Amino acid sequence: MRIIGLDVGSKTVGVALSDELGWTAQGLKTLKIDEEKNEFGFDELGKIIKEYQVSKAVIGLPKNMNGTIGPRGEASQRFAAEMEERFSIPAVLWDERLTTMQAERVLLEADVSRKKRKKVIDKMAAMMILQNYLDSKN
Repeated sequence: MRIIGLDVGSKTVGVALSDELGWTAQGLKTLKIDEEKNEFGFDELGKIIKEYQVSKAVIGLPKNMNGTIGPRGEASQRFAAEMEERFSIPAVLWDERLTTMQAERVLLEADVSRKKRKKVIDKMAAMMILQNYLDSKN
């Protein structure tokens, strides 16, 4: 069974999947969402969960640098609760501080253009969130 990693924003959700052994994370896609319209991509996530037989979700929890949880963190907590309820899989909230900056740095070092970075940054952040989780378990 695979684990899905999600980097939830207000406009996009980066999606990553583990391999079947739970050793590595690969970026899968970026879903467009609209937080203001309550459109969170759950239909598409349901298809991914079914297709890849996902058994757990790891969702990035954007904490403030002092460890407190602000509005974005609260949105991630609501998203995790909705994932558990809709898909009957456990959702783990994982501290994602600095993962987007880490992803940006990797892409800059690889000399990826600004336009291309924008398209893959959320997917890559989801991959890093999931990989950090997997590394902590292995």
